[in-house]
Amino acid sequence: MITFETNILSQVMQSINECNTQNAFYIDGQYHKYHQFAQRISAIREQIRDMQSTEQIFALAIHDDLDTYASIFALWMEGKAYVPLHPNQPLERNLNIIDQVGISNVLDSSNISVFEGQSLNVMHTSQYEYTIDYLDNWVETNDDALAYILFTSGSTGVPKGVQITRGNVAAFMDSFWETGINITEEDRCLQVFDLTFDVSVQSYLVALTRGACVYTVPYGQVKYLYAASLIQEQKITFGAMAPSMLTYLRPYFEEFDATSMRTTILTAEACPVDLMEDWYKCAKNTEIYDFYGPTEATIYCTYYKLTRGGNNLSLNGIISIGKPLANVQAIIIREDGSLVEGYEKGELCIAGNQVTPGYWNNAEKNESSFFVRDGICYYHTGDLCYWEETGDILYSGRID
Repeated sequence: MITFETNILSQVMQSINECNTQNAFYIDGQYHKYHQFAQRISAIREQIRDMQSTEQIFALAIHDDLDTYASIFALWMEGKAYVPLHPNQPLERNLNIIDQVGISNVLDSSNISVFEGQSLNVMHTSQYEYTIDYLDNWVETNDDALAYILFTSGSTGVPKGVQITRGNVAAFMDSFWETGINITEEDRCLQVFDLTFDVSVQSYLVALTRGACVYTVPYGQVKYLYAASLIQEQKITFGAMAPSMLTYLRPYFEEFDATSMRTTILTAEACPVDLMEDWYKCAKNTEIYDFYGPTEATIYCTYYKLTRGGNNLSLNGIISIGKPLANVQAIIIREDGSLVEGYEKGELCIAGNQVTPGYWNNAEKNESSFFVRDGICYYHTGDLCYWEETGDILYSGRID
């Protein structure tokens, strides 16, 4: 049975136990071992437990440091959820999110927090000392409980919260491994995304559940340049990136050494065929996957594995978004709600265990974004697509 405890927490604890003295993170030029990660989880979890707070959702001020990642797992072990807030985003926006959710507690690894003086309980995690291991006896929570809420602005500019449950995350991880991608404790995994963006969850979970090391890009750095230096100098083997990052690097492909890259995931944007062909020449040993998915689908919902030198499916120079993941169902519908036929274009709609239960406290948005067909609840992606005879999906653009 797929559960959050077996698919996530148990596997991370196995990594801690079996890879205790191996590197878990490489952050801003410094390595952190799995036993150090475990100590920070223990110290933070002990403070959360001692609070005896009945609130299930905490804000997490995101920083590029070990305590921020440890805070996520400390909260999850206590059966709680997090809402990531970037301190560099406008305070008004962050306070709007805090007010929407009704948050009182903020975990912040910085000594001086932007959330001080806002009638909030700011917990400075870096001040918590490790005393004992506190990694067992997780608070019993079912998979319908929240794991995190990600807020996106949408067309109105007002932040809207996408709720992701523990069951959603567990289903995603199960789907991810079903693609055939394999990660071991020998891998060095790139993490270039802000923790306010959902691909970051894939980037740290894939590594930590397999005993691999996460290599992060510090905030304030030029991402594509820093990522390039990590790939070359640290011999990165696995990474998810937006195609635009490779576009920036493209002029340097001839002198860029990416031979260590074993698996490349392209996501978050349309993926051009010619860019991938050039990346193959640069990353001579890599396999490339194009992953697609809105936040509402828990990171990704479809994928396409490219073939080096092969006839890869594409539309107008853009790679196919492929087939649905193992725990996702997909249909393409006309404007009247009927199913399309053949190569007819329509709106891609998705269902399954990865799909969010809905937006936080937003009945109007839920009403317009979800519908039930044959007893199954589907989400409107708003993306115009059509089926190939191979069962793959080709992306044609936004409906609006």
